[in-house]
Amino acid sequence: MGASGFIGKNIALNFSTNKEFRVFGTYFKNKTSIQNVIMKKVNLTNKKEVDKIIKGKDIVIQAAAISSGSKNITSRPYIHVNDNAIINSMVTRSCYEFFIKHIIFFSCSIMYDSHSSKLQKEDDLDLRKIHEKYFGAAHTKIFIEKLCEFYSKLNRNKYTVVRHSNIYGPHDKFSLQQSHALAGIINKVSSTNKSVIVWGDGNEKRDFLYISDLINFVRVVLKKQKKNYGLYNIGSEKLVSINKLADIIIKISKKKISRINDLTIKSINTSICLDCLRARKELGWKAKIDLQDGIKKTYKWFINNKFNNS
Repeated sequence: MGASGFIGKNIALNFSTNKEFRVFGTYFKNKTSIQNVIMKKVNLTNKKEVDKIIKGKDIVIQAAAISSGSKNITSRPYIHVNDNAIINSMVTRSCYEFFIKHIIFFSCSIMYDSHSSKLQKEDDLDLRKIHEKYFGAAHTKIFIEKLCEFYSKLNRNKYTVVRHSNIYGPHDKFSLQQSHALAGIINKVSSTNKSVIVWGDGNEKRDFLYISDLINFVRVVLKKQKKNYGLYNIGSEKLVSINKLADIIIKISKKKISRINDLTIKSINTSICLDCLRARKELGWKAKIDLQDGIKKTYKWFINNKFNNS
């Protein structure tokens, strides 16, 4: 589900090269064509359309969501709530009714304590400590996680919930109106020879995970998850400040430009780093791509495809 988006498209591209799978993908607004993937336009808030695309499948990877960067989270937080709740309510019900063997749902990490200095484990969740800017989106994700857990207890399907850190890589949203920090800074750096503006003081920190590490997790969990409900953190287990991130991207660009912090713009000052011990112990998964290498790959891809991503 959601093969026109960043995560969904990368997963579809990856699985499309494996002859063991017959791959279907959905899109709604942005018509997408992927070689060896059967693409269908589907309104995932419509039960009949959801039933039609899910019937007869073995695995559903649910990557469809309304998502955006911190600008919309601050100014229009409601856009991440209603439709996402409806979409996943339809998908989980349909997966149950049509006996889907394994469903993977991409959650996030915004429900964790955003000011803790320790690595956050799956069981560390404290709803009282959700950042006020993430309140709606975080509680929506938790609701969907509980939907997955509920259906898993009916002993018909296997569910995997993925609480991932900040994913980046090719096919991300690089538009400055929709992008997250890393993709937005890559766009800014590539478009100037003078200076790059970073919102706020740039001291907030993020845990970044390259897209191929997430795809590798999907492949591993499909083979190794035994229990009906698996909830896993996946991330790099390392924090980097937005200022440091900008400096790395500038260095990789080989441009002689400076970084300027715009203190008139308030950023969301959070720092969440995930403990991934459960994924390592139960599945043998761990992140492999170093941040510098991942940024180099992403920057190169963006430069080569800039006309379609600016």
